[in-house]
Amino acid sequence: MPTAFTIVGLGESLFDVFPDRAILGGAPLNVAYHAHQLCATSGGRGVVASRVGTDELGRRMLEELRTRGLTTDFVQIDNQHPTGRVDITLHHGEPTYDFLADVAWDHLAWTPEWQRLAENCNAVVFGTLAQRCPTSRATVRRFVDTASDAIRLFDVNLRVTFFEVDSLRRGAELATAIKLNAEELPIVLRLLGLGDDATDSALRDEPSGNARRLLQAFARTGLRYVVVTRGEQGTELVTHEASVDGPVARFERHPQADNVGAGDACSAGLLWGWLNGWPAEDTVALANRLGAFVASQPGATPSIPDELRR
Repeated sequence: MPTAFTIVGLGESLFDVFPDRAILGGAPLNVAYHAHQLCATSGGRGVVASRVGTDELGRRMLEELRTRGLTTDFVQIDNQHPTGRVDITLHHGEPTYDFLADVAWDHLAWTPEWQRLAENCNAVVFGTLAQRCPTSRATVRRFVDTASDAIRLFDVNLRVTFFEVDSLRRGAELATAIKLNAEELPIVLRLLGLGDDATDSALRDEPSGNARRLLQAFARTGLRYVVVTRGEQGTELVTHEASVDGPVARFERHPQADNVGAGDACSAGLLWGWLNGWPAEDTVALANRLGAFVASQPGATPSIPDELRR
C-alpha cells in the first residue's frame, strides 16, 4: 500500500503584488502545494508552515490554501505584523522588487504543534529568505534540526539578497540535500571558503565537479545530494556515487506563461522520488517534467495534469 508522506514547506508565504493584481507565492508554499498534488494521491499531504497577518492578504491566503486542498493548521496568525508581500513595479517591461520588511513570516514562532509536525514529517524544504530575521532564523533551524529523520532540502536562493554566510553554512550543515542553480554554485563555494574570485569562471564550467566539492565538504553532517538546476537544460543530481542528468522536458507554452515557481515544482518532484526510493534517473526525470510544465503555465501553482502525477 502506498505510503502517506507529509512534505513541509517551511518559511515565507507572501503575495507578489503588481499594480493590477496580487498572486500567491513564496518558495516553500509553492513546494508544499506541488508536493500536496503528488502526496494526496496516496493519502499524504503537503503542508505550509508559515505565518500571516490578520489583514486582507492574510485572510485571502488562508482561503486560497483551503480552496487548493491544503491544511492551514500550521499557518500561524500574527496580530501585530502584516502578511508578507513583494511589491513589483515594471519599468519598460523590466520588474523591480520591493520586499516588505518586518512581516508576519519574520516572526515564525516555535510551538508544540510545529514540534510535532517536525518530529513526524517525512521531508521539509527550507531556504535563506525566511532566515533574514533572528526570530524566524532560530525557529527554522530548530524545526529542521528537530526533523532529524526527514529529508531536509535546503533551497538556496541568492537572487533574493536576504542571506548571510552563516545561514548558508548552517543550512548546509542541517541539510540532507542542497538545491541551487548553476550561477549560484560558484558563489556559494566561494562564500563558504571552497573557492575564490579567481576561480569563479572556471567553476561555472564544471558544475558536476563543484557540486561534488560541496557534497564532500558537508558529507560528515549528513549531506547526501546536491542538485544543480540549469533552466531549460534541466537538472543535474550529484550523489556520492554518481552524477545524473535527466531528460529535458518540453510542454506547449501558454501565451501568458512565465518561469515563476518552476524550481519549486522541481523540488517537489525530487522529494517525491527520494521518499519513494526511486532510482536517481527517474527522480530527476520527474523533477524536470514538473519544472518544465510549471514553466509552460502562468503563475507558480498550476494544477499538475493527471498523467504527470501518475
